[in-house]
Amino acid sequence: MKLEGIVECDEVYIVAGHKGQPAAVADAGRAPRVRRLKGKPGRGTAASDKPPVLGMIARSGQVVLKILPNVQMMTIKPYILAHIVPGSTVYTDEYNIYGRLKKWGYQHSTVNHGRGEYARDDDGDGLCEVHVNTMEGVWSLLRSWLRPHRGISQKFLPAYIAFFEFIHNARRRGKAVLHALIGALVARPQNAY
Repeated sequence: MKLEGIVECDEVYIVAGHKGQPAAVADAGRAPRVRRLKGKPGRGTAASDKPPVLGMIARSGQVVLKILPNVQMMTIKPYILAHIVPGSTVYTDEYNIYGRLKKWGYQHSTVNHGRGEYARDDDGDGLCEVHVNTMEGVWSLLRSWLRPHRGISQKFLPAYIAFFEFIHNARRRGKAVLHALIGALVARPQNAY
């Protein structure tokens, strides 16, 4: 899916370990957790039970979510180039992984969450167009959607993320989402999961 126009990019870290896989926990060299799975504070990686998820959303509403092994500039570059049309305006926070967006052919503006800036009006028309609040809203929906599952296994996290992305992008279709879901399930390769 190609996103164009105004696109917001952000990343989130989903706590996902080895739910239901005691052998994987033993292989990791640690005791099983007694209570709720909690990752280490700060930015995570798949190895630290907090795999990062890159989110890109066009202001028109279509979203692309990708699970990453880590959060580095060269890790996100292929996803951004594959999913965002060059020349689009990309809004991000000031995390340094987005520092080369202009060199990659995009217009780029940031908000600085560290200074308490969450939206900014650059053109003086009274509307704060520079923000990543749309993507932050998607993260809120994703967390709420994952919460009832009471922990996610890293093995199945890609399926959860893909299904959430599909439902989010199909939400405007109403009852037609059932036909789109059946079509997607029939079209998927047999070894996809």
